[in-house]
Amino acid sequence: MIPQYFKTSPEIIRLAVMLYIRFPLSLRNVEDLLHERGIDVSHETVRYWWNRFGPMFAAEIRQKRVQKLRAFSKWKWHVDEFFVKVNGKRHYLWRAVDHEGEVLEAGVTKRRNKAAALRFLKKLMKRHEKAENNFTDRFASYKAALRQLGALEKQRTGRWLNNRVENSHLPFRRRERAMQRFRRMRSLQKFAAVHSSVYNHFNQERSLASRDTFKLTRTAALAEWRGL
Repeated sequence: MIPQYFKTSPEIIRLAVMLYIRFPLSLRNVEDLLHERGIDVSHETVRYWWNRFGPMFAAEIRQKRVQKLRAFSKWKWHVDEFFVKVNGKRHYLWRAVDHEGEVLEAGVTKRRNKAAALRFLKKLMKRHEKAENNFTDRFASYKAALRQLGALEKQRTGRWLNNRVENSHLPFRRRERAMQRFRRMRSLQKFAAVHSSVYNHFNQERSLASRDTFKLTRTAALAEWRGL
């Protein structure tokens, strides 16, 4: 909920946050788009809004989704990691998506080893319980971490089996280029978590639905966003 002491209307704040997180736009791009609509705010104001309200919106979306998804027992998780530069140094962004492409969890670590994989998988299982199958690549740390968690028999590896999570990296990579990299590990973790929730909310699997169905689901997603 947006506090009442903010002079700007909640509708404008929600619009600015959505534009910045959902689309590959810079802060100044969002400022220009708002100016074309007669809304005069600076890019620093947009930065403040997404930092202040982005995690709140994402948490509300995530809470609703977790409650719905926990009722589904036959989950298939796809887990993968890729490197991200933070202030010129290599870090690793771990991500898990389900069999429908929903981003379940995102976490940033400095190292790519068993301890990092174990920490990420524990966080994933704590929030979403356990899956029927865990699809990963052949990175040895996954095998070691799943063995310690007692879920090694659920691991599945193989060529092309993990394409679901590999393709889910693309929207984040586009946002990363628009933001011209990250300067702090904390800001990367925050944005990755917020971006995954907002991407889930507006991802309607357009190629798999008819035009009429897509229009209905898109309108429903936008209406739900305006009600946050």
